Amino acid sequence: MSNLTVWSRRDPYFADFDRAFDALTRQALARHATARRTVRTPVTAFVPVTGFVPPAELTRDEQDAVLRLELPGVDVTNDVTVELDNGWLTVKGEKRRDESTERGFREVCYGSFNRTFTVPKHATAEAVSASYDAGVLTVRVAGAYTAPEPQPTATKIAITTVEPTPELTAEPADDAPTEA
Repeated sequence: MSNLTVWSRRDPYFADFDRAFDALTRQALARHATARRTVRTPVTAFVPVTGFVPPAELTRDEQDAVLRLELPGVDVTNDVTVELDNGWLTVKGEKRRDESTERGFREVCYGSFNRTFTVPKHATAEAVSASYDAGVLTVRVAGAYTAPEPQPTATKIAITTVEPTPELTAEPADDAPTEA
């Protein structure tokens, strides 16, 4: 029988350095991932730098945009909300740590998360549905890839005419004094 041993430095100086380096690397990678994801699609992702960022995948299903977020171990009914506000689809929540178990080491991130995606302005709350199965939250935006109904951009304005009044005419009256 073999034992699995996790190697770690015991010197606190190196532990602080490792934590700082890991945080710096995560921030740089998150910024790089954000820059790559801002492409011309109906749904665009903005990734905040936090301790826990659930991975997301955006796919197209005919005319619908389908967003999948991996949220294993998250209590979706109590800790996750999906909101649509003026073209912004926000999924926020928290992955809580189980304090009742003793752990030897941790490679799992916990904490609050907030993922925001832009959706077309014509998407309504009725067009958005969300479901959770096997650790994956699926958000479907129906009709995200369809063009909105064209709205009239030009409106004809009626012009009214005003009859000139005699006191506003440009010709001077006969009895008006003249300059010499």
